[in-house]
Amino acid sequence: MSVSYGGDSIVFADGSVNSSGFIGHRNRIINGAMVVDQRNAGASITPAANAYTIDRWRFPASQASKFTLQQNAGSVTPPAGFKNYLGLTSTSSYSLLVGDYFGINQFVEANNTADLDWGTANAKTVTLSFWVRSSLTGTFGGGIRTGDGSNYSYPFSYTINSANTWEYKTITIPGPTAGTWGTGTSVGLDVWFSLGTGATFSGTAGAWAAANYVAPTGGTSVVGTNGATFYITGVQLERGSTASSFEYRSYGAELALCQRYYETSSYPNAGHDITSTQVSILWATSFATGQKYLVAKRSAPTITIYGRGGVAGSPTRTDNGAAITGTSTASNIGATGFWSVGLGQVLTAYSTFAVEIGYTASAEL
Repeated sequence: MSVSYGGDSIVFADGSVNSSGFIGHRNRIINGAMVVDQRNAGASITPAANAYTIDRWRFPASQASKFTLQQNAGSVTPPAGFKNYLGLTSTSSYSLLVGDYFGINQFVEANNTADLDWGTANAKTVTLSFWVRSSLTGTFGGGIRTGDGSNYSYPFSYTINSANTWEYKTITIPGPTAGTWGTGTSVGLDVWFSLGTGATFSGTAGAWAAANYVAPTGGTSVVGTNGATFYITGVQLERGSTASSFEYRSYGAELALCQRYYETSSYPNAGHDITSTQVSILWATSFATGQKYLVAKRSAPTITIYGRGGVAGSPTRTDNGAAITGTSTASNIGATGFWSVGLGQVLTAYSTFAVEIGYTASAEL
């Protein structure tokens, strides 16, 4: 493989160029190849509005129950070099209202965008690239915007030319010299792909605006056609004006990046009822677990405790297999672990038994 270097760019043998100033971890998108699905383990879901679906990908929607979503939905062959994709299927023929929006998006942590200098005179250009496939053709789009509600955005458009065919798209976005952009562990920017957006949240493609736009005006509405499909993978956002080949990180590295924001003790079974945590109880209303996360979190997460069968808040007694009644909750929660669990059941007699717990820890943006 031949590689040439000149100035601030590296040219690879396939002609792709990386001008980001570094090689490793140039992709600001996590799970862009859709390989990690801790919550659902590949099962089909009807996502709630603003729910996280496969790891790091969120489903913003103004109306409920308009899509099903699944890793590798429809079992089509992914584009060369990929094994997974995120697939959505419309379950209705819905006519958009002006304030409606449907999409998939990813909040990118500001720690991972600080070098872009957005909002300053030194703002850097970025390039978004991805593979997409739909049963519909026409003009599609999305937007990049601030994530803190300060309303600064860049709608973009792209064309799907052939139905049910994977197509590769690249979009170069000039760095914004205005807008308020997050810092630290807050949202640095929001990358959004539209599945149907009303006029309130649609704007002129290819220009920054002091508005909350997540789609180009006149974009195709996937939600408008019952049974319409939208599949996407290989999503990459990198510094520079040219898309380089997709940065395919090892599965272990990608999983760890996802677990900074969410982990479950039961993955990959997604039942929350598999655990190695057992502790002895001596007539008590709480116990210390010393549960350390697999990966330190972005911030102290929200912990949900589970027992056998995946019932939230109900650890399982190993002496009789019964669930602890009431709702058990974690406490002393930090970014690296939680250290005790308050039992929902007050024990009224001396008892010694072990408790099985599972958990989820969410520190999503």
